[in-house]
Amino acid sequence: MNKISYILLLSFLLVSCNSKEKADLLVYNAKVYTVDSSFSKQEAFVVKDGKFLAVGTSEDLKEQYDSDSTYDAGGKAIFPGLIDAHAHFYNFGLQQRRVDLTGTSSFAEVVTKIVRFQNKYQLDYITGRGWDQNDWEIKEFPVKDTLDQLFPDTPVAISRIDGHAILANQAALDLAGITTETDFEGGDIEQKEGKLTGILIDNPMELIEKSQKAPDFSERKTALLAAEKICFSYGLTTVDDAGLDRQVIETIDSLQKTGELKMRVYAMVANTPQNLDYYLDRAPYKTDRLNVRSVKFYGDGALGSRGAALKEEYSDRHGHFGALLSPVSEFKKIAERVAKSEFQMNTHAIGDSANYLVLKTYDSLLKDSPDRRWRVEHSQVIDSADFHYFSKNIIPSVQPTHATSDMYWAEDRLGEKRIKGAYAYQKLLDQAGLVALGTDFPVEKVSPFLTFYAAVARQDTQQFPENGFMPEEALSREETLKGMTIWAAFSNFEENEKGSIEPGKLADFVILDRDIMEIAIDSVPQTQVVRTYLNGEKVYGSN
Repeated sequence: MNKISYILLLSFLLVSCNSKEKADLLVYNAKVYTVDSSFSKQEAFVVKDGKFLAVGTSEDLKEQYDSDSTYDAGGKAIFPGLIDAHAHFYNFGLQQRRVDLTGTSSFAEVVTKIVRFQNKYQLDYITGRGWDQNDWEIKEFPVKDTLDQLFPDTPVAISRIDGHAILANQAALDLAGITTETDFEGGDIEQKEGKLTGILIDNPMELIEKSQKAPDFSERKTALLAAEKICFSYGLTTVDDAGLDRQVIETIDSLQKTGELKMRVYAMVANTPQNLDYYLDRAPYKTDRLNVRSVKFYGDGALGSRGAALKEEYSDRHGHFGALLSPVSEFKKIAERVAKSEFQMNTHAIGDSANYLVLKTYDSLLKDSPDRRWRVEHSQVIDSADFHYFSKNIIPSVQPTHATSDMYWAEDRLGEKRIKGAYAYQKLLDQAGLVALGTDFPVEKVSPFLTFYAAVARQDTQQFPENGFMPEEALSREETLKGMTIWAAFSNFEENEKGSIEPGKLADFVILDRDIMEIAIDSVPQTQVVRTYLNGEKVYGSN
């Protein structure tokens, strides 16, 4: 070969090598569930500048791209970054520094945990969350007497698992100025024989909360980072935080801008006059990681504490209907105000009466506004005559683990007829065309794999009941995955940037140790996350 021929060949080889497009990351040898419009499966994808650049076969992408980093997935299943469409991310972080009462089997166990916690931390004010009287042998609300004796000078306020009831001792009641004469609207300050029991339900809880010291910036930061670490370990890359004050939203924004907080947050603004006055007079606020464009309103309380507003009396309490947490006129006034803004409205509605009010109001305001995507958070008990209101413009946002947590006692509350319209996820999907799925953590556990299992199997982790709770309302695996990805993204107006593995979308994805789309459904709860990526950056996992 002469010198000229050699130079020409070398030039050709150099040009051929350089013809490959540069990329940041190539993931190959995988089972990629893209969740695109055809729900296709692929083998590989390429990431550049924080976004998916190409999706295809391992062979093709290796030939076309020169990547700074590669990852051989070893045949593992990969999914779009998971979205929790309804959670309490910030409060969950705060709870990491409070006594955890979840799973307690008696009030005696609750007290024991509080005593041990206080012996360790010696706090000026004891708080905690997670007790549920429905899990105890005596399924009645506890009273404060024991806490009064043990902590006569230290305030104690512990929240029920659903966050809709508090047990407060006398020291906490005194600090909040609560007496038998305290006025309230929406909820209850429980009394027996003319004395306070310490139980407060829904709105009166605000008196306790206002008497507590607000977390400072350092405490807010610690809480957010603690919550993020846990959520990344479960493959969550976006969380919808259902009810945040401006101060917390601005803390999230500042930490994201400095790179300290990476989690994407869809922030629902808490319904307070100050928040509404600040946000509704402005356009929605959007960054790469924060989206502030919705208002969270509480329609009623929870079914477990009999605060859910029902059209007819509770089957297990004569003459009791639950209650709306605000007058109908106030709800409609705020809904009208939100409708005039660019913001979405997301309303907590558990009982069939609350759901009817929300659905009817939404329908009247949105008839000429086809893409507002207002959400009904929980959509838990629906009268058969009211399902028709749901659509892609009035979206059901539901939490499948609520069904499997409540199934032991829900029919006692509702009766045989009404239970058929409760936790009716397939009916909601048939009507709306989509469902946004979440957990409501810390009311339920963080794990999205428990969400997946509950939606598909309709069983607890002991495979009870044998054929599932109301199995006709189960979702398919494909429907469930969509509810945790692309449908959740749609409910956040973010379907064009996340929710599927497609070119141009944010490179958020999760690698699992098993294929939840194919394995036996009862092994899904044991699923472990191998790696979590956000913007193509690994934020969880070591191997």
